[in-house]
Amino acid sequence: MTDVAVRGSLWLFAVNLLSKGGQIAVTLALAVLFTETELGVVALVVSVVNIGQVVQAMGVYDVVSRTARDPLRLAGTVLTLSVGTGAVLAAAVVAAAGPIAAALGTPDATGLLRLAALTLPFTAAGGVQMALMHRDLDFRRRMLPDAGGMFLGAAVTVTLAATGAGPTAFVLGLVCTAVAQPVLAAVTGARLRFTWDRGSAAEAVRWIAVVGPGALIAVLLVNVDYLAIGHVLGPEAVGGYSLAFRIAWVPYIMVAVVLGGVLFPICADLVRSGLGERLPETVHRFTTAALVVTGGLYVVVALLADGIVVLGEQWAGAARILVLLCGYGLGLSLLHVWYQALRAAGHARQYLALETAHLVALLTALVLTTRRGPEAVAVTQVAVVWLLVPVTWLVLARAGLAPRRVARPVAGVVAGALLSLGVRLALPEPSGVLGLAGTGLALAAAYCAVVLPVNRTVLIGLKERA
Repeated sequence: MTDVAVRGSLWLFAVNLLSKGGQIAVTLALAVLFTETELGVVALVVSVVNIGQVVQAMGVYDVVSRTARDPLRLAGTVLTLSVGTGAVLAAAVVAAAGPIAAALGTPDATGLLRLAALTLPFTAAGGVQMALMHRDLDFRRRMLPDAGGMFLGAAVTVTLAATGAGPTAFVLGLVCTAVAQPVLAAVTGARLRFTWDRGSAAEAVRWIAVVGPGALIAVLLVNVDYLAIGHVLGPEAVGGYSLAFRIAWVPYIMVAVVLGGVLFPICADLVRSGLGERLPETVHRFTTAALVVTGGLYVVVALLADGIVVLGEQWAGAARILVLLCGYGLGLSLLHVWYQALRAAGHARQYLALETAHLVALLTALVLTTRRGPEAVAVTQVAVVWLLVPVTWLVLARAGLAPRRVARPVAGVVAGALLSLGVRLALPEPSGVLGLAGTGLALAAAYCAVVLPVNRTVLIGLKERA
């Protein structure tokens, strides 16, 4: 891994640590302040907005990272496309908010949906600015717009929630975050003008036509469970599931997404430079890092899942869901890293086929399992994602990208998990936040003692050249 990649990884990790850490802190605060139904309403509104954000930003990061054209000219054209799409989507959600809310089992959330929809044009603009930084692995400049916007929104949300504003508090915080991001990005130097270049637009549209559907499928994959539970079981059932999901989401978003965000431009640069023979080793290093680091985090979270009751006894039922979703998160982390390699190496159609198969399998299974409750939905997620792992590895192998020597990191993760389980059984039951933190540190130390020595040369953060 090059020094640039290492620095990029560290800065992107720091950005995600603050911005996503702020999100999980808000989630935990809302779990204390909100009822299950209120938290479920928030989760459903966010799911709709997330889908809109992906539609307006389809292919933006990819085309800006890969283009051989003037990146500023292309980014200005993409800005016009993305913000225009965001404005149209916002108007559509505002107009259809009533039927959408009713279909999700939350008819009282119509006003919240309309307010949340107003964020879309702003997040579209911020996304293009982030893409320019992404192209050059200049993640340091993302700190202010990403983390600064998140902290502003978090402060608004928690302050209003503490005064009894309910789900409205979260949506107002969402609006503040969305508006702040492009403004703060401009402060860091990512200033773009709305432009239109026919050649740039044609390139963007061609790439969006290939990877755009995959991006839409990807966001549906991580939101369709919320929508299914809300439609069939109501927002109260979504509340406990969404809390478990957001906790299980943290290792994925903090580690796998960071690694994938660095891997894509590295692989794209290797392809542009005619160094494609280095791709398998690069994929191996990032796969090992994803498996070892997210694996350790998920082991600790799963073994401490019962501690979720520190947020309130009403969340006790979410503990079993959290354990299951840890298995889901580990599988999804591997898939995410491998998908970035496929896309960067020009195998976008295979990526789209895999994502489509994942969504079809998940939707089919959810039709059969959702009525059995949130825990059954979590089991479904685990089963489907691990069905895709060997299939995706075979696709990587056919493309000449499959990581080599995976037995060692897999064995290390299993051994570390077993030792951590032994430590967990030997220690007394933790009580309170400090007890959970102390036990978590002990479990992490046991895991690292086994895993780090045998994988130290390939873990992210070591300046060993690819």
